[in-house]
Amino acid sequence: MDASFKPYLIRAVYEWCGDKGFAPYLAVAVDASCKVPMSHVRNGQIVLDISMQATHQLQLGAEAVSFQARFGGVAQNLYVPIERVLGLFPENDQTLGAFFEVSDTVQTPEQTSDADHETPPVGKTRITRVK
Repeated sequence: MDASFKPYLIRAVYEWCGDKGFAPYLAVAVDASCKVPMSHVRNGQIVLDISMQATHQLQLGAEAVSFQARFGGVAQNLYVPIERVLGLFPENDQTLGAFFEVSDTVQTPEQTSDADHETPPVGKTRITRVK
C-alpha cells in the first residue's frame, strides 16, 4: 500500500466511527518517535481513545496524529507518527476498522538476532486495549 494513502484511511474510519456513534480507538506500535504516556504502554503497544470527548486539539495529519488527552487527571500532548499506527477501530469491535503493518525501527547489526527477523503472520497481531 502507498504510505500516503494511510492517513486518508485513518480519517475515513475516524469519521465512520463518529457517524455510527462509536468512540474511535487508535492502536500504536510505540517507539522512540512516539510521544505517549509510557506507563500505559504494554508489550510495545498502546491503544488510545481518540474520540472528541477524550481529546483536545486532535489533528489527523498526513505525517502524524497529535492531540491532548488526560491521563490520571493530567493533560498531556501526544504525538504518533503515521508510520507507527497499527490501526483505527470502533470501541465495540476490533474486527472492524483499518489495520496496518508497522515495520520495526532500523537496528544496527549488533542489535539484531534471528528472533528479530521473525514476522508474525498477518491477521494474528493481538491488540490489547489499554485504558
